Amino acid sequence: MEATSTALVVQPGEAGKASLTDGAFELLADGGAVSASRLTLATGADGAPPHHHKLSHEVFYILDGTMVFRLGDRVTSVGRGGLVIIPPNLPHAFGAAQGSTVDVVVLLSPGVERFAYFEQLGAISRGEAEFDSLIPEQDRFDVHLVDLPDWRTAPSSQHVQHVQPRP
Repeated sequence: MEATSTALVVQPGEAGKASLTDGAFELLADGGAVSASRLTLATGADGAPPHHHKLSHEVFYILDGTMVFRLGDRVTSVGRGGLVIIPPNLPHAFGAAQGSTVDVVVLLSPGVERFAYFEQLGAISRGEAEFDSLIPEQDRFDVHLVDLPDWRTAPSSQHVQHVQPRP
């Protein structure tokens, strides 16, 4: 990586990498104004457990394939060329749609140093660590876990807890 007084340049092959059971993660920039990563997921694979961010907006730009997002009480699919911007405090989860792989660029602003989080997710996906190991790290990584069982299914209206994003 080459840092200049006005720009960060990441050349091909310079990104940090973490392997997942059902995909791969490349960390392009960690912390600062923006965290940037590229995530690939196998057909129908989940991308992250349901969570929200207290500090950051999260942006997804789908390079290829179709993703499924749970955004609060709504489930939606977004295909190649689509963009999703998730405000702070909105519970969400995401993954590759059934029958589709996905290649996506993910931005977090302001940035949070999260590469260790993705390494831990990789270890969990490979059975090398327990999911509960993430719980004490929620504030550090601005990833606050949310209980959304079966997140790919929209809840019925009587079971919805509406969460309003901050203005």
